[in-house]
Amino acid sequence: MSAEEIDVRSELMRRGALLEGHFRLSSGRHSDRFVQKFRILEDPAILEPVARAIAQHFRPQRPTIVVSAAVGGILLGYEVARHLGVKAVFVEKEDGEPVLRRGFSLSPSDRALVVEDVVTTGLSVGEVVDLVRRHGANVAGIGAIVTRGSSFDTAQDDKAIPFHALLELPLQSYEKSECPLCRAGEPISDPGSRRA
Repeated sequence: MSAEEIDVRSELMRRGALLEGHFRLSSGRHSDRFVQKFRILEDPAILEPVARAIAQHFRPQRPTIVVSAAVGGILLGYEVARHLGVKAVFVEKEDGEPVLRRGFSLSPSDRALVVEDVVTTGLSVGEVVDLVRRHGANVAGIGAIVTRGSSFDTAQDDKAIPFHALLELPLQSYEKSECPLCRAGEPISDPGSRRA
């Protein structure tokens, strides 16, 4: 399957990755639907063209490194970097704060492509972007497999960052206090990998 032929929505549906129920998202918000990204990340036959499509979109920005967040972004970041012919590093949490560990580093000459699997509120992406900037590197763009919002604001410090998701899949989400599923007494699942 080529990057041009990939239909992310169909692949997610075919693999049972679009779940319905009552879910606590990684952001802490609640939703009646969840995207189980690992149904794509677990299969090299689909991950490879997904990563290639993201890499092709951002090649004109000439990234020198790909930065992603652990855990879900590690595989995607590595594959995107492989297609760009650059290094891949990932951000981990240490005492609740995003950091580079394992000898990873960024320099002011780096043009970092930040990659994320699924973007809901943009909190994880924002943390990675902030970390890249704290290390003095530039953000060349933000690439994602899916964005759950109808739009994604990348304007920080009056500088818009190029953003591209392979699939825009608007899904309703709620603060816990406003969640109609909680009010209805629906049991909640907590499938996310990051806690707010």
